[in-house]
Amino acid sequence: MLVFLGLLMAVFLGAGWVIGGFSGMLIALLLAVVVNLLSYWYSDTIVLKMYRARPSRHIEIENMVKKLCREAKIPEPKLYVIPTDAPNAFATGRDPAHSAVAYTQGLLRLKDEEIEGVLAHEIAHIKNRDTLIQVMAATIAGAIAYIAQWGYWSLFFHGDSREQANIAGIIAIVIFAPLAAMLLRLALSRSREYKADYQGALLTKRPRALASALEKISDYVRHKPLRNASSATSHLFIVNPFRQDWFNSLFSTHPPVEERVKRLREM
Repeated sequence: MLVFLGLLMAVFLGAGWVIGGFSGMLIALLLAVVVNLLSYWYSDTIVLKMYRARPSRHIEIENMVKKLCREAKIPEPKLYVIPTDAPNAFATGRDPAHSAVAYTQGLLRLKDEEIEGVLAHEIAHIKNRDTLIQVMAATIAGAIAYIAQWGYWSLFFHGDSREQANIAGIIAIVIFAPLAAMLLRLALSRSREYKADYQGALLTKRPRALASALEKISDYVRHKPLRNASSATSHLFIVNPFRQDWFNSLFSTHPPVEERVKRLREM
């Protein structure tokens, strides 16, 4: 995690210094912090409303979550259910004391031990403060995007007065800095998914149950992907609920399900 965040910061510092100097870096970082802090504080409310989630009243699910939270030594999150037949779940919230787990009605079709495995994965995300980590990564990546945009416009307004070498550097930053930031964010997100799988399996002592759940959810998504929602929320779910092709898979926030299943079955 620290490696990925460190590399993101290195890209940010390099891009900012080439295009805007210290003042340019500071302004971009402040803009990114404001945008992402708003997202950090209110994203849970927004995404729950987006999916029409309502408070859960399912006793068995509540008991599973209570047991898992005792094992993980964290406060119990609020529980929500999403009215869709597609099995899936996600965790959200700014910290373990202000967290929520949302599961779909379709998740109830899985076996009890598989449901528990999915819930354990989400509890692991909350325990690991992955929402905070993602916001930190998004803040740095957002600042890089702002800097690249400034660099793009500077080519038109100040191109004649710049040295040729500096213009070449700005062009390289405009093209490659946002791409590098995106790839590092994807790598960070995938590493957090592997860790949540591992820790979730430790909570339940049933890694094969989580592996089976991942296979079933992935198979459902392959035949009936989610359509009436924003793909920008795909990173929240335990399995990407949207249609995947070879191109989208390259830039997926989730590692391949096959690799996740393999690692779980080797535990």
